[in-house]
Amino acid sequence: MPSASTGASTTVDAATAATTATTASTASAASAPSSVDSRMTPGGPGYRRMSFALFLAGVATFALLYSTQALLPLVSTDFGVTASEASWTVSAATGALALFVLPMSALSERFGRRTLMTASLAVAVTVGLLVPFAPSIGALVVLRAVQGAALAGLPASATAYLAEEVRPKALITAIGLFVAGNSVGGMSGRVITGWVAQEWGWRVAVGAIGIIAVACAVAFRLLLPAPRHFTPGSLRPRVLARTVRDHLANPLLCRLYAIGALFMMVFGGVYTVIGYRLTDAPFSLPQGIIGSIFLVYLVGTVSASTAGRLVGRLGRRGSLYLAGGTTTAGLLLSLADSLPLVLLGLVLITAGFFAGHAVASSSVSHTAVRGRAQASALYQSAYYIGSSAGSTLGAVAFHEGGWAGTVTLGLLAVLGVVTITVFGSHAARVQSRGKPALAH
Repeated sequence: MPSASTGASTTVDAATAATTATTASTASAASAPSSVDSRMTPGGPGYRRMSFALFLAGVATFALLYSTQALLPLVSTDFGVTASEASWTVSAATGALALFVLPMSALSERFGRRTLMTASLAVAVTVGLLVPFAPSIGALVVLRAVQGAALAGLPASATAYLAEEVRPKALITAIGLFVAGNSVGGMSGRVITGWVAQEWGWRVAVGAIGIIAVACAVAFRLLLPAPRHFTPGSLRPRVLARTVRDHLANPLLCRLYAIGALFMMVFGGVYTVIGYRLTDAPFSLPQGIIGSIFLVYLVGTVSASTAGRLVGRLGRRGSLYLAGGTTTAGLLLSLADSLPLVLLGLVLITAGFFAGHAVASSSVSHTAVRGRAQASALYQSAYYIGSSAGSTLGAVAFHEGGWAGTVTLGLLAVLGVVTITVFGSHAARVQSRGKPALAH
């Protein structure tokens, strides 16, 4: 999503990372009132255009990224492969995105956020139009991997653009809208493919998503305002490597990366396998109805866009506990052989995931004082590694133990989120007493 799909706040500094570009960007935000005043705020000039443009980018990204997820039973039948083999059409895309998001964030520092996002969408939608013609499962997996690598230019660049062009107080709201676009894209892609595939097959369905993504990409490029606060940097691998190393040495950032990955493992596993469960007895639902199940993504749109208010009331850790508890309740409810209870379970899983994702991703930017573009890229990488792992492991667990196996995997991931958050709370209390935190 789903987004809360996903959206972390970032600023300048990939290749010039901890020294030049970041220093200039941060200084302009913190110490130059005229620069701060010129940034966009809700209701201000260009804010609506920017929000809608990035919303459309989020729609295109998630619609393309997960275009085969709701169609896996049909892909399995067409190519004569198992659920775990078909799941690689999802895992290859998310895994490639995870691998390429950091290099893409560095390129955005050199060539600009808007330029890279435009190029990434152009390549991704072109590949999307080729996917329906894949002659074999192997070719389909390769095309999906290329598509995922291209889409890697969107997440970190989009949030970096927001961090540079939007005032800090409006940043969580702006990122929430981008994550909401992710959830709408994930939902619409699955719903549309479900009904189209029921009538004309999975190839026509993914082709329809490709055409929709083309329209979103064109509108995005026409609407997104030109950046006013971007400072190009040079591509210096040593500086980039040093910035990444510093982030990975930060215990709090590493905890946030792990939380994002674990939440996405739950979400990826559940939504990769749910189609197989609902086509089996006792439900035996047709493909169109299964696709419509993904309308519950609208819940993620709401929970992601209200993450700022949730943090204001409960704090970041309290919000993560609530997200984890909501996800757990959803997983347990989904075990029932009652369709209404399964649907309610999916609603809770989706709400919990998107809320947890929005809180964790925004916390990355709050924590990283330098190298925020890289901090965000590392979060995105962990997030999509979690998605890839969840898709594959969820399918394996389903093959070995049915839906209960997939739920067990999800519960273990949520337990990991809660454990990490508890440890983080303890470390913060120790630090507040002036003692060395155990996390350090």
